Amino acid sequence: MSRLDVVNLGLRSYGEILELQRAVARARIAGDAEHDLLLLVEHHPVVTLGRTAKAANLVATPELLAARGVERFEVERGGDVTFHGPGQLVGYPIIDLAGHTKDLHWYLRQLEAALIDALGAWQIPAERNQGLTGVWTHGRKIASIGVHAREWVTWHGFALNVSVDLSYFDLMVPCGISGVVMTSMERETARRIPLADVSTAVAHSLGDVFDLDVHGVAEETLLHGSSAPR
Repeated sequence: MSRLDVVNLGLRSYGEILELQRAVARARIAGDAEHDLLLLVEHHPVVTLGRTAKAANLVATPELLAARGVERFEVERGGDVTFHGPGQLVGYPIIDLAGHTKDLHWYLRQLEAALIDALGAWQIPAERNQGLTGVWTHGRKIASIGVHAREWVTWHGFALNVSVDLSYFDLMVPCGISGVVMTSMERETARRIPLADVSTAVAHSLGDVFDLDVHGVAEETLLHGSSAPR
């Protein structure tokens, strides 16, 4: 069985991990990274806007973002505007689809399937929403997905709300979906859920849907041990 190397990065700034995932994706494209990878991280508060983001969907002014300590990035992923922050598990799968199925729509459905499976471990009845990307429960959105690929190697990924402060989503129209209600695993279950447990469940669910053997590896092994951003 092929491998999925999983790296837990802890709580880190968005900008440094953006550059790290781009570097790892370049290594995967070049054949210098032997295995598919999954970077798991929490971010300090940040708003990101994808390729199709509409300016009107970020309702907060720059002054309000600054007052709440929220950074802002425009990035190459698909999708509109979203938020990342502590208590949210963000995953960046760097997967060579040439070794799986060369179809980004298939890939998005696989990510959704992995998240739905992982949420089942906490008896959260998660599902897709027809015509929209992401994962919902009881009509509320619990996970967002936005990806990018070059030469069939993916980066960017998913954000699963575990215990994140949902008030940050009031700064925007999340994912550009009017009327969407965001939720979290802790809000749905009314109990504390360790993010480390969710990380383990999601990594193994992702391994299952892509038929990959999950291996935890240290950050220092990325890019053949070269100095990665910290």
